[in-house]
Amino acid sequence: MTTKDAVYTHGHHESVLRSHRWRTAENSAAHLLPHLQPGMSLLDVGCGPGTITADLAVRVAPGTVTASEVTEEALGLARAEVARRGLSGVEFAVADVHALDFPDDSFDVVHAHQVLQHVGDPVQALREMRRVCRPGGVVAVRDSDYAAFTWFPEPPELDEWLALYEKVARANGGEPDAGRRLLSWARAAGFTDISATSSTWCFATPEDRQWWGGMWAERILKSDMARQALDSGAAAEDDLRRISEGWRAWAAEPDGWLSLLHGELICRA
Repeated sequence: MTTKDAVYTHGHHESVLRSHRWRTAENSAAHLLPHLQPGMSLLDVGCGPGTITADLAVRVAPGTVTASEVTEEALGLARAEVARRGLSGVEFAVADVHALDFPDDSFDVVHAHQVLQHVGDPVQALREMRRVCRPGGVVAVRDSDYAAFTWFPEPPELDEWLALYEKVARANGGEPDAGRRLLSWARAAGFTDISATSSTWCFATPEDRQWWGGMWAERILKSDMARQALDSGAAAEDDLRRISEGWRAWAAEPDGWLSLLHGELICRA
């Protein structure tokens, strides 16, 4: 999501989309699901490839879901997913979360998954999400907290990966440790009725390790992050190859375990 002078760190290489398409409402928006009812209107900000969007559309049908992204090209990924599933009741809009092109009080629910960590002004983004949410409605967000990620065994290459990712993401205007900051951002945006929680993704089976480790082994070489790291001088090609091999070595460890922490909020508008 490229908004307010921030650059989207991950980009849309197939290795990135592979992980984003794994996301579902159940594994990525469980904090929101108890608040959904049929007939609601929902805005999904920064919808990405649309897998969560499509799941939410099923939950609120016959209500409507509006999927938004910052470019028509990015929005095309969600269009394709919705069409693949044959869903109706989904609309699409190019929109900047800092200045959403919707009237006040337009939606019952406003949702954003892994968005606020990438935007230039997350407090302004939350203000806009609050503005377009109807009084008594729900604003739901969830973001990673990279510094809280933990793994075993502990190859030095994974520490190098984390340090490099945080450096590149912050140079792009984002905040990779957004999860721990969500509550403070929401309070600054004017919310007073806030439920703050956390949840994790855990990768510990041989299949999960091969999938996640293999995905990052490719991502660190081919995604936009790799190009940004090289162009900025934050890393050299040898560094990226070493990190890639570190991910593959971790994935091959029979004792390998990885947990990724996310902060979550349910805010009442």
